[in-house]
Amino acid sequence: MVEQGIVLGHIISSKGIEVDPAKVSVISQLPYPSCVREVRSFLSHASFYRRFVKEFSKKALPLSNLLWKEVDFVFDDRCKQAFDCLKEALTTTLIIRAPDWTVPFELMCHASNYALGAVLAQRVDKLPRVIYYASRTLVAAQENYTTTEKELLSIILALDKFRSYLLGSRVIVYTNHPALKYLLKKFYSKPRLIRWMLWLQEFDLDIRDRSRAQNLVADHLSRIERVEDSADVLPVATRKFSISRLMV
Repeated sequence: MVEQGIVLGHIISSKGIEVDPAKVSVISQLPYPSCVREVRSFLSHASFYRRFVKEFSKKALPLSNLLWKEVDFVFDDRCKQAFDCLKEALTTTLIIRAPDWTVPFELMCHASNYALGAVLAQRVDKLPRVIYYASRTLVAAQENYTTTEKELLSIILALDKFRSYLLGSRVIVYTNHPALKYLLKKFYSKPRLIRWMLWLQEFDLDIRDRSRAQNLVADHLSRIERVEDSADVLPVATRKFSISRLMV
């Protein structure tokens, strides 16, 4: 009986999902990039495994800045530190647990002024087990949202990102913004919020309050400095209706 196998660059076993060492061992031998093309190539390779790396966007920030137009290529000490940090993270990454479909999912979400953070996990034997890390930056229009709207947007985008995991399962959503529970019970609201609330009805949600001290992972993921070409922006799944319509 096969106990583990390699699928799409990942090792799948009873322990969970982990990076295939053969795919990342070459990374540990890479020299520092000497041009923008080499930086872009490294980030593209590293981004494939970003779900395993906590705070990927923050770690990659100095390197991502080198990809901006009209920026001189200067691979300084901050870039070297970021490069070494990502290499270490990719070659010593933790195992991501496979989901247990008999256990409720836990979603920890948070929004800052310029980014969103989310962590998908499950609690097994009273211990949280991470399934996926995710974060993304806000576009200019979304930065003008109220704090409550940003917090709700973080839930919307996390549910969209993890939709294939969460449909048909009970989902406990932790947020550190109590006003959300009041907002979801309002009879009159902005059209944008009404669209979001209608979309939330697709899921079996239990929204609970959690202080920032108890929600540190998602809170930290959301506090990523804005990068125009962030390597860790959540891709939005295409469906019969456009999720972008919900964001307006």
